[in-house]
Amino acid sequence: MAPSKVNSAGDASVSCSQPENGFLNSLSLLSSEKAVQELLQQSPVQSTDDHLIEFSDAMRTVAKALRRAAEGKASAQAEAAEWKRKYELERARNLLLEHKGYNFYEKLESWWTQSSLCNAMGMIRFMLPCLFCLENCKERDRKISEEQSHRENNGDDERTENLASRSNEQSEQCCGSNGICSHEVLRDGDRDSASKVVPNKCARKASFKLSWCCKGDQSDQHKHDIVSFERGNITTAERSSKQISLKWESQPQTVIILTKPNSTSVRILCAEMVRWLREQKKLDIYVEPRVRAELLTESSYYNFVHTWKGETEIMLLHTKVDLVVTLGGDGTVLWAASMFKGPVPPVVPFSLGSLGFMTPFHSERYQEYLDSILKGPISITLRHRLQCHVIREAAKNEYETEGPILVLNEVTIDRGISSYLTNLECYCDNSFVTCVQGDGLILSTTSGSTAYSLAAGGSMVHPQVPGILFTPICPHSLSFRPLILPEHVTLRVQVPFNSRSHAWASFDGKDRKRLAAGDALVCSMAPWPVPTACQVDSTSDFLNSIHDGLHWNLRKTQSFDGPRDA
Repeated sequence: MAPSKVNSAGDASVSCSQPENGFLNSLSLLSSEKAVQELLQQSPVQSTDDHLIEFSDAMRTVAKALRRAAEGKASAQAEAAEWKRKYELERARNLLLEHKGYNFYEKLESWWTQSSLCNAMGMIRFMLPCLFCLENCKERDRKISEEQSHRENNGDDERTENLASRSNEQSEQCCGSNGICSHEVLRDGDRDSASKVVPNKCARKASFKLSWCCKGDQSDQHKHDIVSFERGNITTAERSSKQISLKWESQPQTVIILTKPNSTSVRILCAEMVRWLREQKKLDIYVEPRVRAELLTESSYYNFVHTWKGETEIMLLHTKVDLVVTLGGDGTVLWAASMFKGPVPPVVPFSLGSLGFMTPFHSERYQEYLDSILKGPISITLRHRLQCHVIREAAKNEYETEGPILVLNEVTIDRGISSYLTNLECYCDNSFVTCVQGDGLILSTTSGSTAYSLAAGGSMVHPQVPGILFTPICPHSLSFRPLILPEHVTLRVQVPFNSRSHAWASFDGKDRKRLAAGDALVCSMAPWPVPTACQVDSTSDFLNSIHDGLHWNLRKTQSFDGPRDA
């Protein structure tokens, strides 16, 4: 028989021959036993461990690659946010120069043409508000030029000089040395040659001035780069914790009243307030379509009340309304803020709910409060909002987003109905913050610090403190404590690809969105705060709200049982 070869696990190859009598050669047998012993002496786990080590190294390489990709996305988002911030500052400076006699729209067109941003289609949405402002400026200059030309042709030089002087006075009033810029009043209708308002046109929007109120500071100096007044709208480039005062420069003409639904007491108060504002203050009044239907069901007297139809008219409300009055609790204030996607008129919140931290006014004295507010000046609190974008994993670039969504209280990312822990990677600008493992995460404004964030263990923060609260929900690590981050950062929360379940994001408790593996939520401070009127001032109203609403540090006084010190 031909010899057969037995290959062992190593390099040993034993050749044994079997004679015809059926007995093995003793030398071959010894060699086979030696090979078996050597095979047994080798560790069978060693080969398996080598494969596991190679697999572990490969997984670490993949994890590093994924983290570098996530950091690259975060860096791109931070760069986009920086471009946006620079654009907002440039826009504010150009608006100031415009009202000092500088040709704003020619400057803007030149800057837009030369800017590299025109090659980035994703940045066009940041320029749309500026383009609308450009068209308004052109239209205003065209009307003034036509009026001047018409009067020069008629030989009325004196009236032309009066027109120019009025324009200069408006410019000086707008950019005075001690006032925050209060730009021209928005007009919804044209004027005829006799300077009378054309019928069937809405009245002009009231103008006002914002200033810092520092106790003990007699200089009364104001800062243009902190709070600016842009064509009847409040915007902030930076924030300040100083008390802000609002002074009307022209009488308010239009008020919108937003009410809590399904409440008989609120419906009765709304009807009384509408009648009083119309008869005593001669104001134009807007209400929701539902409320207008209820008022007309009660009496045809309320035919003068205005309302709106569709999202397009809602987007233009801030150009018509001077004041917002809310009748309800904090939920009604949140609803009012959600209606305005951009600038928000001053809000007067009346307390008609069960619990309120943003409603300092009592409805029993509404006539006294509204009369004082319409006369002015009043203290206001600038309640900052978060601007949120959802970026899907399939997005081609950082600008292919869902949103923006504005929140006044908080945005919450939780695990939903899943039984697995939430797994979230968090970045602050270009820096990795942490990996959240627990029930979820809360990104809150300082106005929302007394809401869900407080229940999850976050601190109570004064609403005018500029910051973003970073609060975990039931974290898996006991060392994971809440943070307060500066207001200028951009936060990015991403669901990693190795997450065991999806996450869910909710915005002020509604508009719930599912976040799958690879999806991200980007949050930054919105440029348009919600100005709410104060009964006394920001600090007093805040302290009163936590004392009355939370019974903060309320306890019985310790009794005295021992001898007094000499």
